[in-house]
Amino acid sequence: METLSLLMDGFSTALSLNNFLYALMGCFIGTLIGALPGLGPANGVAIMIPLTFTLGLSPETALIMLTSVYAGAMYGGRISSILLNIPGDEPAMMTCLDGYPMAQQGKAAEALALSALASFIGSLVATIGLIFLAPILAKFALSFGAAEYFALFVLAFATLGGVTGKNPAKAALAAGLGLAIATVGIDLSTGTQRYTFNILELFEGIDFIVAIVGLFAISELLLFIEAHRGSTPRSEIKMNPLHLSFASVLQILPTSLRGGVIGFIAGVLPGAGASLGSFVSYTLEKRLVGAKGCFGKGDPRGIAAPEAGNNGAASGALVPMLTLGIPGSATTAVLLAMLVSFNITPGPLMFTQNADIVWGVIAALLLGNILLLLLNLPLVGIFVRLLSIPPRYLLPIVTMVAFVGIYAISRSAFDLCFMIGFGVMGYIFRKADIPLVPIILGMLLGPEMEKNLRHVMQIHDGNWLMLWDSGLSIGLWSIAIAGLVIPVIVGPILRARINKH
Repeated sequence: METLSLLMDGFSTALSLNNFLYALMGCFIGTLIGALPGLGPANGVAIMIPLTFTLGLSPETALIMLTSVYAGAMYGGRISSILLNIPGDEPAMMTCLDGYPMAQQGKAAEALALSALASFIGSLVATIGLIFLAPILAKFALSFGAAEYFALFVLAFATLGGVTGKNPAKAALAAGLGLAIATVGIDLSTGTQRYTFNILELFEGIDFIVAIVGLFAISELLLFIEAHRGSTPRSEIKMNPLHLSFASVLQILPTSLRGGVIGFIAGVLPGAGASLGSFVSYTLEKRLVGAKGCFGKGDPRGIAAPEAGNNGAASGALVPMLTLGIPGSATTAVLLAMLVSFNITPGPLMFTQNADIVWGVIAALLLGNILLLLLNLPLVGIFVRLLSIPPRYLLPIVTMVAFVGIYAISRSAFDLCFMIGFGVMGYIFRKADIPLVPIILGMLLGPEMEKNLRHVMQIHDGNWLMLWDSGLSIGLWSIAIAGLVIPVIVGPILRARINKH
């Protein structure tokens, strides 16, 4: 009953006129971002962060808007997958397998409608799981001490290979760089300057919002310029009238429910993510249906399974972020930075100290899914036409939002230079296939990780054995070791199967 009461309070926050309008705007923009091939939810949320500061939004309004952008981008990824055979992001790859064949058969509108319904069901299932699981996990996390939190941070870094899907060695290199950047500034414990070079702007450290916008948004712009230099506008896509039968909806209902559960589990597990949820959902459904289906040739269940899986994982990834302060995906790492920028510490205490924000975001996630369903069914033609806008018109708008937003935060030209520097570094790293998420994670978790390590050392006179003194910390260290080893073994096998499909 307490959970339902808190959820009702969250709805009162989310349904205020101001928050509702920003949620609606976030859903629309997020769907458009997801539909544009290559951007994806992490880049989309990073691009929108400066806008929240420019508009002067409150913490709950900003998070409601960005969460809506996140959910919308997960929905939007299916549009280019079905119509162009180009996945909007990595989790939408599996949707191409049956979505594009349906479009070739003249059933593009039906495929888009069914995928929207599957996305709604999968996300709804996962959000219900978030409502009931998150408070339980938060209460459990209250028993954590400094040693347990340090082990938890180690676990977060150990699972980076799964979150990024990249070479673990490159992920470790990027995480080390992020931790090094986190040490810049004045050490609050000793008052010592660290790597400031007597530059006044570095005394307070490097703002991770500047780093995020540079690494994600500016580097994406540079890649866009390189990829679309001299390109011509896409031809307008023809849309057939929608003929959706009740039997088709009933056919995908069990598939969507199963996909939502699988996706939620994949999202809650640090390092698993939407790609795994999408792949496992599709593979399981293909085996369950067997010879009765026509997977790979335009089976509606082949669209519903991955869409429910990746949208379920998107909601599931919020569980470790809100309850433990550990992001479960690249996008939740960006959202985590947004929380920290508002001086809100994600973790178990957030459910008591900032309950209005937590439950407002959860309620907005439920509301956003309803809005997305209502938007995606009648307005899909508009999203399709927006795909034909040449990048030369989109790039200046995105660039302007990034620069104005960052300048609005601190009124500092120094931050703009840093943002450009991070953008160039992000561009180089992405060309070298070095993931960017570990850098952000290192910057975010580094200070807390250092604080907890110092706390353990001071209490126990520098005895390192106290870091794994309790059964809980030993369990976390064991999971961390497994999280470091398993992606090395399973990752190549999983990627090979995805490429095979």
